[in-house]
Order: sequence, then structure tokens, then C-alpha cells
Amino acid sequence: MRHTFEAEQWLPYALEPVFAFFANPQNLPRLMPDWQKARIEEAMYTAPPPRPAGAGAAPRSVAAGAGSRMIISFRPFPYSPFRVPWEAEIAEFAWNDHFCDTQLRGPFAYWRHCHRLKAESREGREGTLLRDELEYELPMGPLGELAHAIAVKGQIRKIFDFRHQRTAELMARMVPES
Repeated sequence: MRHTFEAEQWLPYALEPVFAFFANPQNLPRLMPDWQKARIEEAMYTAPPPRPAGAGAAPRSVAAGAGSRMIISFRPFPYSPFRVPWEAEIAEFAWNDHFCDTQLRGPFAYWRHCHRLKAESREGREGTLLRDELEYELPMGPLGELAHAIAVKGQIRKIFDFRHQRTAELMARMVPES
């Protein structure tokens, strides 16, 4: 059975640097809990399409366009003696708007995660609204559904809560507030 999860985070930073941060796949391990010891095992980056006119200064980092693939590995639980590989591909990419990644191989039967960003002011401050839209399915049919009800649903929420906290910390070190 397919499940959905959505989360939003407003950041007090301009759209372009926030999008550049998320479009750089080298930042993914930084957004995962330290105990997972996430690392990039292999990466094949496809250049994104040219930036639209008036989109601001080009980011000074890698950006993965549609067709980019990456294999990461991570520990599934603290002190795990084994690592789980996860191969993903950027399926869609539109500068300063969104990109979506899909799992090609990994722990889920299906995984599609879209990062949608838009400029949004709050209380007179310019910033960026990040919206995560996730659709996923666990393997093993009824057993997977039981695991979802008992643990996975809550783990997904905790993972995104952690990502939001870590994103705020990392962006504060990297980008001046708008």
C-alpha cells in the first residue's frame, strides 16, 4: 500500500541559496542523523538544465539535474554492524522550483520524494518555503504494513523533524538571512 507524507519548513533565506543547497547531492549525508554514518558510495551527476534568465547568481556548488544517480549507504539503526545501500535518481528538476528523486534500489518497494521550494515572506521577512512531498511503499505486503504502523510511520516523521532542524543549523552557517 502506498503512503504519503508531507512536511513544510520556512527558512529566512533567499530562494536561490536554499535551492542550491538542496540540489547539491553532497549535502544529503549532512541531513541524516550522525549515528547513520551516511556516505556517498557512488555518484553520476547529470548537469541540470541552464538556469532561467534572471534567476540570480549561479550556485557555487554541484547541482544534480534530471538523470543524476547516486548510491548512498547508511546504518539502519544505531551501532548496526551492516549498512543499507540506497540507489536514487533525480527524476525531475526545475531550477528554483522543485526536484524529485526516486529510489531505484533500496529498502522501500517504492519511494518518490519531491522537494518544492518557493519564495515566501512572513512577518515582513523574505524567505523560502520548503515543502517535502513523499510517497512510499514498504516491501513484504502485510508484514510491511505492520512495520509501517508500528515503527516506520513514526520514523519518517522523526527523520523529517531532524532534517528540518539540521537544515536550519546548516543554512545559518552558510547563508546570511534575507
